[in-house]
Amino acid sequence: MMNIFSQLPVKRDNEEFIDLLKTDSVRIERIVSQGHITPVDEWYDQSENEWVIVLEGKAEVSFANGEIKRLEKGEHLYIPAHQKHRVSWTEPNKLTIWLAVFFD
Repeated sequence: MMNIFSQLPVKRDNEEFIDLLKTDSVRIERIVSQGHITPVDEWYDQSENEWVIVLEGKAEVSFANGEIKRLEKGEHLYIPAHQKHRVSWTEPNKLTIWLAVFFD
């Protein structure tokens, strides 16, 4: 068993993505960001639904329709499959720890 807050990355040049659970129908991933964003000209366009919660830190998720959702510790968001989105901001001086659940 692993604690979600253990083994956090020391070097944070890139976001860290770790699968905590992966089956045929669901994938649960821990994401660690610190000032990382999705490149401005790129969008996530996933074939899976996604439910994400910020466990620590703060972030903003922007959608192709112009909507922006700001998430703080404990806040969560459902993103339907193929809804184009990107991470437009994460705290630069503090870790943002996400838990993302991907499913059909």
